[in-house]
Parts: sequence; structure tokens; C-alpha cells
Amino acid sequence: MTHKRIVIVTIGIMFSLFLASMESTVVATAMPTIVGQLGGLKNYSWVFSAYMLTSTTTVPLYGKISDIYGRRKLYVFAMSLFLIGSLWCGAATTLTQLIFARALQGIGAGGIMPLAFIIIGEMFSLEQRTKMQGLFSGVWGVSSVAGPLLGGFIVDQLSWRWVFYINVIPGLIAGTIVALAWKDQVYTHEQLDIDYAGAALLSASVVSLLLGLMELGTSFGWAAIAVSIILLAALIWVEFRATNPILPIGLFRDRLFSTATSHSLFTGWAVFGTISFIPLFVQSALGASPTQAGVTITPMLLSWVTGSIFGTRILLKIGYRRLSVIGTSIFFVGASLLALFGANSSQTHVMIFIGMMGLGMGLSIPSYVIAVQTTVERRHLGTATSMLQFSRSMGGTLGVSVMGAALSAKLASSLSALHLDVGLVSQLLDPAPITEAVAEAGVRLAMTSAIHVVFVIAFVAAALGWFAAIFTPHKELTDTPISAAPIIIE
Repeated sequence: MTHKRIVIVTIGIMFSLFLASMESTVVATAMPTIVGQLGGLKNYSWVFSAYMLTSTTTVPLYGKISDIYGRRKLYVFAMSLFLIGSLWCGAATTLTQLIFARALQGIGAGGIMPLAFIIIGEMFSLEQRTKMQGLFSGVWGVSSVAGPLLGGFIVDQLSWRWVFYINVIPGLIAGTIVALAWKDQVYTHEQLDIDYAGAALLSASVVSLLLGLMELGTSFGWAAIAVSIILLAALIWVEFRATNPILPIGLFRDRLFSTATSHSLFTGWAVFGTISFIPLFVQSALGASPTQAGVTITPMLLSWVTGSIFGTRILLKIGYRRLSVIGTSIFFVGASLLALFGANSSQTHVMIFIGMMGLGMGLSIPSYVIAVQTTVERRHLGTATSMLQFSRSMGGTLGVSVMGAALSAKLASSLSALHLDVGLVSQLLDPAPITEAVAEAGVRLAMTSAIHVVFVIAFVAAALGWFAAIFTPHKELTDTPISAAPIIIE
């Protein structure tokens, strides 16, 4: 392609990355108000889980299908689904509608991110990609910081519906730019094996598990968990026999890869759960506005980007294992301090502690990514890299679901003990003033008690992530790994 086309496509890709990375944080600050107006606090976590589940499980499929049909058409298809889902989210009149709309939005987002990076890989050489990485990291950092602030501002000044409608114009610009300027490469006409069975079993097993966790303690919940275990066993059986498995079972025999994916799973559980429920805590327990809730999340995202930039610069000097242990230790301390907080907590202290969690993620995550990419066989490079992202996203999906179930159960118990109606929670979040001060104080106390359980769960997940970091093996990182195999291009 010409230099002009490359510049134009790069602009379109930057718009895509901005949208995809902002979506998970911009919604978090709007959710307390959405629940206040639409009701359905019991299903609060499903608004996040539905998006993360569909966007996570469709990532491997988009990559494989794009090898057959090309990137451009599939990118336009993914962007179209994302924008249709966004419009549906904005028009939702019930929380159930919003959950289904978020699932559709996630199916589109699951293609935007991987296809954007695949296109980048085809446009630029290795040396050029290293130079461009700073630019794209900057886009991710700006969008992550802008997301919660923008979400809070929109809710305060306009309506929560514009949190979703705001995606339309940038999405149309990005989709149009890539559709018109990008020229697909010549792809093989040989039919490639796509692991549809593995993708279907993976999605079904995770959905069953989430349903079971949401209804834990009931006959339906235990039945759903049993079905999930059966589907997982079937998935493992299928993946051992698949030509191009969506879940690479063989890679887990490598200790570095298994500890890296375990770390990603548990830290993703803790960090995405925390991000999802911090705005609810700040608004309901501390009485802050949506904009203030957005400001509360910002230190985590800023410190994450800062830690990532600093960590990659010193990684080769101190080693990936030491850096990952240091980062995860900081992350664990932040989660521990957050779990000690209550209704009389200071918003400033909350910002400091989640900032520590973000710094820990920024130091540890790149360490594992670089270590795995350097030591894994070349033919497994793409699969191993995507599995780390998959594990972190899946951990976040499971974490938000478990935390949401725990919050609902504890909140119902606390309100019942105080003889208060659950409808007062919606009044607290809308926010419409509760006339009875005693009732308002009681609801805040019940909400604080419920969210404290969420932070304790995040603390446990952070502890497990820290143990995974401790058991990470040491390997020498070289440009050409000993186990490297030649890349065969058909």
C-alpha cells in the first residue's frame, strides 16, 4: 500500500482501539445510575459479564476466519455489530434488554481489537511496529483515563443513554476509513480448519458456569455448574483432537505458560471486578456523584499505563520474574488495603489503593507477555499471546459474576435485617432523595456491607495471583528461543 493509505488506515485503527478500550470503563461509572433508573440490581454484574463473555470467546474465531475471508470485510462486520449493539444499549428500557444488547456489542468488540492488531502487523515491519507501539499505548492510556471521566460527565450533564450513543460517530468514521483505504492481502484458498466445536463448547461451558454462580445455593445453580463441568470435559476431549484448537491444552505443560495464565486469570478477576464495583461503592456508600466516581477510577488506569511503560524499560535489567513478583506484590497490598475499607472511608484513600493495584498490573502483565512470547515456540506465538489476554478477560468475566452474586445475596440479607425495602436502593442511586434519613442511612450501611464482600473476594483473587507469581520459573530470555520451530507459510 502507498504511504498515504497506511497513514489513513492507521488513523482508522486508532479510532477503533480508542472505542474498544474505552467501552469497558465508560460504562462502569454510568451503571449505578442505570440501575437506579431501570432497576434490577441483582443482575448488575451481567451488564459487564455479557460484554466480556462474548468479546472474549469470539476473539480466536475472528482471527482464524480472517485468514480465510480477509480482514476488511470481517472488520466492517465486527464494527457494524458493535454499533448496532451500542444503539440498542442506548434505547434499552429494561436491564434485561441492556444485557442482551451488551452481549451483541461484545460480539462486535471481540473482532475490533484483534483485527486492528492483525492489520497493524501486516502494514508495518517488526522495527516499525516497535516504534509505533508507544503511539498505540498512548491511545489506550488516553481512552482508559477518558472513559470513566467521560462517563461520569455524560451521566451528570446529559443522560446515561449517551454513554452508548457516543460510540456511533467515531465508529462510523473508523469503519468507513478502513473499508475504503485498506487493501486485503492475498490469502490462501485452502480451507483452513476452524475449531467451531471448541468455540461452541467453550462458550457454553462458561455461560453455564456463570449461570450457576449467579444462582449459587439453588438447585438450578448446582445443575448449571454440573452441566458446565460436563461441557468442560467435552471441550478438553475435543481440543486434544483438534487440528487448530481454540484452547491449546498442550501449552499448559510449560510451567511458565501455566503460571502466566494463572496470574492473568486471578489478577483479571480482582482488577476488573474492582473497576466494575468501585463506582457503585463511591456513589452509594460515600455519596459521590457519577463524575466523582469516574475520577476515583482514574488513578488505577494512569498508574497502569505508567507502570507498563516503566516496567518494559527495566525488564531486561532486573528480569521478568523479579519484576512480576514486585508488581504483583504491590497489586496484592493495594487489594488488601481496599478490603479493609468501609462507610467512613476516604475517597482519596480509595484512589491511592486502586492506584497501587493499577501500578502492579502495569509492572507484571508486560513481564509475562514478553517472557511467554520470547520462550514459546514460534508456531505457537499467536496462540500463546492470545491465551494470556483470554485468561485475563475470562478471569474478569468470572470475577464480576461471582462478585455480583455475592453482592446481591449480602445486600438482600442486610436489608432484610434492617427491615428495609430493596426499592430504596434504586432511590439512592437514581439519585432521588430519600425522605427518611434513617432509611437512607440504613440503605447506605447495607450497601457498604455488601460491597465490602466484593472487595474481600478481590483480595482473595489477588492473593492467588501473588502465589502464581511466586511460583513463576526463571528462564533466560533470548532473541531466538532454543525451542523455536520454523514458521511455515502455506
